[in-house]
Amino acid sequence: MISINSNYQKLKANYLFPAINERVRNFVDTQPKADIIRLGIGDVTKPLPAACRSAMKAAIDEMGTVEGFHGYGPEQGYGWLRETIAYHDFQSRGCDISSDEIFISDGSKCDCSNMLDILSKNNSIAVTDPVYPVYVDSNVMAGHTGDISSEGYYEGLTYLPITADNNFIASLPKKKIDIIYLCFPNNPTGAIATKSHLEEWVNYALKHGSLILFDAAYEAFIQNPDLPHSIFEINGAQQCAIEFRSFSKTAGFTGTRCAFSVIPKDITGINHEGNKVKIWDLWMRRQSTKFNGVSYIVQRGAEAIYSAEGQKEIKQLINFYMTNAAIIYKELEKVGFNIYGGQHAPYVWVKNPVGQTSWDFFDHLLKQANVVGTPGSGFGKAGEGYLRLSAFNSRINVETAMNRITSMY
Repeated sequence: MISINSNYQKLKANYLFPAINERVRNFVDTQPKADIIRLGIGDVTKPLPAACRSAMKAAIDEMGTVEGFHGYGPEQGYGWLRETIAYHDFQSRGCDISSDEIFISDGSKCDCSNMLDILSKNNSIAVTDPVYPVYVDSNVMAGHTGDISSEGYYEGLTYLPITADNNFIASLPKKKIDIIYLCFPNNPTGAIATKSHLEEWVNYALKHGSLILFDAAYEAFIQNPDLPHSIFEINGAQQCAIEFRSFSKTAGFTGTRCAFSVIPKDITGINHEGNKVKIWDLWMRRQSTKFNGVSYIVQRGAEAIYSAEGQKEIKQLINFYMTNAAIIYKELEKVGFNIYGGQHAPYVWVKNPVGQTSWDFFDHLLKQANVVGTPGSGFGKAGEGYLRLSAFNSRINVETAMNRITSMY
């Protein structure tokens, strides 16, 4: 009889979003005529930008010729895309990031999980609470945690509460932590980090020899030009941080799949013999062995994001979704809800009515307004009492959903 990876049995019964879908399906089975508006899962609704589509079509035609055909590409990604990213996203903002420190991938969700392949189980780990579930679940799967307690916390993880009392900004750990997950703009709360706040984290990591895994999937939604878009805008971050970026929400690539990670060559870890090893070398070896790269066609589409036309279209997409977020924020605030986020991120974090749990509020909106959100408790124990609403939908759906909800209060 084969043995299984028993760490999977430590997981909560279902991943958050499939659990939501199941509950919605059960409701629709009993109410088949219900007009459901989904503001839960953060999937985009607008089409791919024209600049990206044109580039992809041209790449397809190119692949139809002997001269232009491309087979296996470099696992790290084509140089022309990495150079474009390095210049526009980092060097233009004063970040000393080179193109060979960028790894093209099929998603930040994959990268932040796969990164555990090259990190020891002996590291201490800190996550915020609430938190994007993948950070926790991937560590459980990899055997980096103990069992889950009756209170809903995994042994071996340090939880850093983010609440309205601290403006959803975690305090530095009081003890030494090896690996720290940070996400700004934050999913699920929509909170942002100032440069001074990120400086505190970088200084902490440099002092303790820690590694920051920085998820910047929503950086393009930052509206204030004075706020940092990358942790590498902070001096010293190249020695202690890895950054994850995605084109999914920025350019509608959720169904196309393209993202990238930044692994500075200055970051080192210690092997079992006590010798320093470059993280870049390990990640390159991992990707070369387990990943065949993103398709040539998709990478050409991603490159077009940085063209003048692509940048114009991306700005229009982001403005559209952020206007949706502003509508959600304004309408719910008018009827007395306490609202957070929604100003530099496409998510609005809503405080539940008194006496309702996160799942109670979810069910109430689903059954009475036919609107789907995401229960805050699904992001962690400190998320109990909140609901996340996504701005990724059509304008008419957002306006209709707000009319339905506000008419109930």
